[in-house]
Amino acid sequence: WLKSLDGLQQVDVILRRVDDSFCDPLELRSDSLLGVPGLVEAVRRGHVAVANPVGSSVLENPGLLPFLPGLARQLLGEELLLPSVATWWCGQPREREFVLDNLGALVIKPIHRTPGKASVFGGSLDRAGIALWRERIRAKPHLYVGQEQVSFSTVPSLVDEGIEPRYAILRTFLVARRDDYLVMPGGLTRIAPLKESFSVSGQEGGISKDTWVLAAETDPTAAAAGPAEHQPTLQPLMGPLPSRSADNLYWVGRYAERAEGTARLLRTILGKLDEQQEIDDPGDAICLLHLLRSLTHLTGAYPGFVGDGAGARLAAPLPELQGLLLGEQRPGSLPATLLAFSRAAFAVRDLWSSDAWRVVDDIQQQWRQVQNFPKGDGTESLQGSLDQLILKLAAFSGLTTESMAHDPAWLLLDIGRRLERAQLTTALLRATLVPCHDEAVIGQVLETVLATTESLMTFRRRYRSHLQVSAVLELLLLDEKHPRALAYQLRKLQSHIAFLPRSAAFPGMKEDQRVILEAYTLVRLAEVGQLAPAVCGGINQELELLLARVSSLLTDLSGALTRAYFSHAQGPRLLAADRLEGPP
Repeated sequence: WLKSLDGLQQVDVILRRVDDSFCDPLELRSDSLLGVPGLVEAVRRGHVAVANPVGSSVLENPGLLPFLPGLARQLLGEELLLPSVATWWCGQPREREFVLDNLGALVIKPIHRTPGKASVFGGSLDRAGIALWRERIRAKPHLYVGQEQVSFSTVPSLVDEGIEPRYAILRTFLVARRDDYLVMPGGLTRIAPLKESFSVSGQEGGISKDTWVLAAETDPTAAAAGPAEHQPTLQPLMGPLPSRSADNLYWVGRYAERAEGTARLLRTILGKLDEQQEIDDPGDAICLLHLLRSLTHLTGAYPGFVGDGAGARLAAPLPELQGLLLGEQRPGSLPATLLAFSRAAFAVRDLWSSDAWRVVDDIQQQWRQVQNFPKGDGTESLQGSLDQLILKLAAFSGLTTESMAHDPAWLLLDIGRRLERAQLTTALLRATLVPCHDEAVIGQVLETVLATTESLMTFRRRYRSHLQVSAVLELLLLDEKHPRALAYQLRKLQSHIAFLPRSAAFPGMKEDQRVILEAYTLVRLAEVGQLAPAVCGGINQELELLLARVSSLLTDLSGALTRAYFSHAQGPRLLAADRLEGPP
């Protein structure tokens, strides 16, 4: 069965590309994360067919090569049209002695592919190496073959130093038909990674190369298609969206928004840090303190500026900031988020337009260069890089909105984006506006919050007044028409969730619909006067209660979406009858 957004879809045929031993962690390698648990049993019962079935790799065993001519005569009554490379299996006494006597002129291969046990060219061995291989073959002769060393072809290859000849092999492919085989045009060309190296296997570092098929004349396909009026109407292929793709789309939206929100807050903090160093205003220092704490809450990079040792990091914040800007291995850092974003985007790369995919690639390449900046370089270059990153993330958001069909795939992408933005806005407001500030600081705090949420110009145009907590909360919390407001995100989430596929067998409101309705209703019923009282001591209790409850509901919503659309495993059930006679 295929897990999809619409539920379980029956699968009839699987095309296997994963190695045999990784296909089923229940019956083969228990440490495999690539296979499908229970696949071998499903095949055994005849519930699914596998093209390139498990076990077919036995035909790649080089120990069979010496026997192929005899097998062809015995089973087919004819000779092989294409002879194999001369091969001697060491499990036969005479052949083994021949191999031992000619080790320096042969290629020694194990009869099955094993990591770390590649083919060995006898001509590259010294006396000690030849002696070692003689001992190995004598100890377990049935595991090895000796094969004639044939001349490799070379192809011109573009490398860093220019064009060099590299050894190459061409793998061709055939497709079985009813009574014969169809040879596919072209093939897979692999070349050696190093000059004079014979290792062209992908597992040994070989790299692929474009394979061109030159036609003797112009392709007549277009001319043979016939007039447009006689062609049948094409029907769109509207297959189910696999849960794995839906899951990756959801996290592409979340990681993209998380990276943008983190980058915006880091840019604001770096700018405020420069201001404090130049002007040395106590208000700047207090504002910066709240921004630094909000950064830790937004990224989840604890202890950061709120846990153990926070005092020392607040006094000298630059090393911690550089760790969040440049530390790829640190959870919650900007590079770690961008890496997770690119991995999720790569998993569903067939859904992006060429421009959107180019933006994803540019983001990764740019940030690799940023990570090479010297750590003592100051903040100016980092702020410029953050500007570029924010522009590219905004470009990706715009391209996906304008170039993707607004089907369930796009809905999951935008749900992830809206949910993450709602979480980030909630965390930012809790860290900055829940604590009460005096008149000397509140203006700076409000301005930095509006700048971080890309709402400063909207506020100025709309209110044309000095900054007030009530007005900022009205804009960032309750305004359903402002794309950066919490209410806007919740309204979009409710609308998108309503359009997701639902099972007709279970009518009524589902868990995700109930959770988003509660969160949306809480925000819509909130009153600015209660959230921004005239007198505030310590912390704004009403605002904290609202934001904490909304944050909890958003976490519940993420879990509900995961259970409903990304995981179709049934919960545990008692092995008993559904109905019991009489009282329990």
